Amino acid sequence: MQENRPLLADTHDRLSPISIVLHWSIAIGMIALIPFGIYIEDLPRGPDKFELIGIHKSLGVILLALALARLAWRLRQGLLGARSEQAPWQHALASAVQWTLLAGPLLMPLSGIMMSVGGGYPVGVFGWEIIAGSEEKIEALSKAGHLIHGLLGKLLIALILLHAAAAIKHQWIDRDGTLSRMLGRDLNR
Repeated sequence: MQENRPLLADTHDRLSPISIVLHWSIAIGMIALIPFGIYIEDLPRGPDKFELIGIHKSLGVILLALALARLAWRLRQGLLGARSEQAPWQHALASAVQWTLLAGPLLMPLSGIMMSVGGGYPVGVFGWEIIAGSEEKIEALSKAGHLIHGLLGKLLIALILLHAAAAIKHQWIDRDGTLSRMLGRDLNR
C-alpha cells in the first residue's frame, strides 16, 4: 500500500509541482538570458541595443523574483538528495553546484541592478519602474556589478553544463531516475 504523501512536498522519489516549475522556469530563464546578454554586450551603442538591454533587465528582474521564491522553497524543503550512492567528493561537488545554481540566479540580477543603479539608469519590468534612475552615478557600484555579472555568467555557463551532464549521467548511466524525478515522474509507480 502506498503511503499518503502531501502533493506539495518533495520526497526522495517525487518532486512537488512547485519544485519542478521553479527549477525549469529558472533553468530556461538562465539558459536564455546568458547568451542574450552576451549578444547584447557585443552590439554597438544605439537605440536597438538599449531596447534589448531593457528587455534583458526586465526578464532579469522576473528571474530574480522566481529565484527568491525558489530559494525560500528549497530552504523549506532542503536540498535534493542523490538518487544513487556517491563518493564523498561527488556529494560535496553536487552540493556546491546545487548551492551555486541556487545563488547564481539571485546574484546575476542583483549584479545587473548594481550596474544599472551605479550607472544612474532605472530598473524596471517592461516599463514599470522599480528603481528610479539618477543623475548621480556610483562608478564603483557599476564596476563591481559589471565584474560580478561577467565572472558569474561564465561560472554559471560551466556549472549549467556540468549540471546537465550529471543529470544525463544519473539518468542513463546510473539509471537512478534523477532526470525522471525532475520531469515530474513518481519513481515509486
